[in-house]
Amino acid sequence: MAVVPRLLRKPTKTFYLVTGSDEAAVRSAAVELAERLVPLEHSFAREIIDGATETVSHAIEVIANTIQALSTAPLLHVNKLVWLKNASMLTDSIGRSAALSSAIERLQNTLKFGIPAGVLFLLSAPGADRRRSTYKALTKLAEVIICDGHSSKWNFPRADIIEWIKKSADKRHVRFELTALDLFAIRVGENTLLAESELEKLFISSSSETGNTITEAMVRDLVPTTRASGLFDLSNAILTRNATLCLEFLRQLVLQGERVIGILLVAIVPIIRNLLIVKALMERYDISPPIHANAFVHLIEKLPAGVLAHVPRKKDGTLNTYVLGLSAIHSHSYSQAELRAALKKCLEANRLLTNSSPLEEVAVLTNLLLHIVGKREDRNAY
Repeated sequence: MAVVPRLLRKPTKTFYLVTGSDEAAVRSAAVELAERLVPLEHSFAREIIDGATETVSHAIEVIANTIQALSTAPLLHVNKLVWLKNASMLTDSIGRSAALSSAIERLQNTLKFGIPAGVLFLLSAPGADRRRSTYKALTKLAEVIICDGHSSKWNFPRADIIEWIKKSADKRHVRFELTALDLFAIRVGENTLLAESELEKLFISSSSETGNTITEAMVRDLVPTTRASGLFDLSNAILTRNATLCLEFLRQLVLQGERVIGILLVAIVPIIRNLLIVKALMERYDISPPIHANAFVHLIEKLPAGVLAHVPRKKDGTLNTYVLGLSAIHSHSYSQAELRAALKKCLEANRLLTNSSPLEEVAVLTNLLLHIVGKREDRNAY
């Protein structure tokens, strides 16, 4: 999920700076580079300094300790690695001050005018501000490795996010259920550091509970819910026509403070609209449901361009084939007549919500969901 230049096979510099917007990739690249500079088996020849600071005074103290470490020659090994790890003083997290700038300048001078032979310096700084003069000055002295998340430049597609997650799981001989994979991708978004942390929890749990398989239930239980994932949960419950889950996820969203009209317009109307569009296309052109969401694009890409003119698109103008694919997988759950009726019910609900109290709003949406997904006996039960 990050643009990580290939590390040098045989490092030749004495100062290396690893930074970028992808925290997980920065950490991984720094660990790998540290191993190449001074292997972990020679841990006595490593001096690791925690650069995560919250105040200017603490940052100045850390820089002073780093300068002192750089000034000490290797003792028990041919090389010595000084690793200033997670250096937050290169970001804007603690602000700027003349005293801090002066401390960083002293570090630059130490590096510029020479450190003892055999001393190697690794500076890892996720999210360093590359506009700052201190950063630019350090890059003139260092071998720089940039680890940027794709999302910072290219609108990283969910298909690639899912592929990254699958590869991480494959490395540990673990597999995701398809529904679990979709839900996990929604909950972690493009935050690779969060993804790695949450994957580790799931890997440990899967090895002891489900025979190296990560289930949807495990993701729901172990991975924190976000606003986006809560809305996805509700949309997914509509797709699977599960009335009980629909009402549970509606309750959770309301408790989280989500506006009822927002739930209608973001989680309910789009999924009904997509289901109707996909259902009509599949029936008209005899398209079979895809095995997985990302395969749907291959089933519709040969259709005439005019046929897809009314299909909802992303901000960049391209088809949101992943969302359409999810709808195609579950299109058998509804008839076109049911979906058309559901859209009319959504319009009625929208009108009712404009003049309803908070309690009435929840009742309106509850009744709407039961009319959309529930069987007659389900509606009578509530």
